[in-house]
Amino acid sequence: MLNNRVAVLGAGSWGTALASVCADNNFDVTLWVRDQKHADEINYNHTNQKYLKEVTLSPKITATTNIQDAVTEASVVILVVPSSAMREVTKKVAPYLAKDVTLVHATKGFELESLKRMSEVIKEEIPAEISDGLVVLTGPSHAEEVIKKSPTTVVVASTCEASITKAQDIFMNSYFRVYMNPDMVGAEIAGALKNIIALGAGMSDGLGFGDNAKAALLTRGLAEIGRMGVKLGADPLTFAGLAGVGDLVVTCNSKHSRNWRAGYMLGQGKPLEEVLAHMGMVVEGVRTTRAAEAMAKREGIEMPITSVLYNVLFEGCSPRQGVEDLMGRGKRYEMEDIVRYTNK
Repeated sequence: MLNNRVAVLGAGSWGTALASVCADNNFDVTLWVRDQKHADEINYNHTNQKYLKEVTLSPKITATTNIQDAVTEASVVILVVPSSAMREVTKKVAPYLAKDVTLVHATKGFELESLKRMSEVIKEEIPAEISDGLVVLTGPSHAEEVIKKSPTTVVVASTCEASITKAQDIFMNSYFRVYMNPDMVGAEIAGALKNIIALGAGMSDGLGFGDNAKAALLTRGLAEIGRMGVKLGADPLTFAGLAGVGDLVVTCNSKHSRNWRAGYMLGQGKPLEEVLAHMGMVVEGVRTTRAAEAMAKREGIEMPITSVLYNVLFEGCSPRQGVEDLMGRGKRYEMEDIVRYTNK
């Protein structure tokens, strides 16, 4: 590595939490932010109150609004911007990246216009000599718990073994355990699509349904995630691990999850516009639902939960009617693919 400098692009809750992990691992961390007042708060108060209340940040974390200053000579660059901003930010940062930088992204979503995964977007904007070693960081990890050093286990995925080994060394410590996985496609698909199911889980709770409904939603939701992932080239075992079922469980069962909270408000009858205004932060599951519905149609994949949530979010269907639509579907085998295979 060039030096002990890490740049984190995006100072929301997750970007700030990852910056804190790196600072605890004795890196000098620069957070790139868009707003000077935000930078001043981090630099002078060592806080980030909008995203992580009542937390004091390490003095090893500084902030800047100058993206060139943030990444120049950094040995590690971590992209943690919303999916809608990924292409814009990667275009801006590309000219300033060192050739031997370790590049990591920790954003869970798709580019809505192209339906591409974040790694695909990044690789279109970053030179191949850098992006060929791109690493995805994902898994069950609420920023609010990581920042408090609560035990957390995540996955780093890449097609480049040297890169995931470096990433493991960068992030791993006594409270942040990091596993490696070569399946970048599966890691990204799982991380993005679980936000859709989390919206549904929150909606179910907002409607007052119980544990039976939640268990069914998570289980059948995981089947949808796996169906899409395998069609796009993922290893099915990835969905049984931390990136898959692990992230699904934590996101669908915690009030830390903004997707769960948004779904809960929708289940209580609040309109989408009011919910998003109240959240004040990006709810990736909303954009991801629109993208996944289009991807399912493009690939010819049956994703009934995603389709119902799409109808609730964008077509005026009520949450209760959506549940009735799911429960009223025709008879099925639970494992359709297994049945088709055994009947051959």
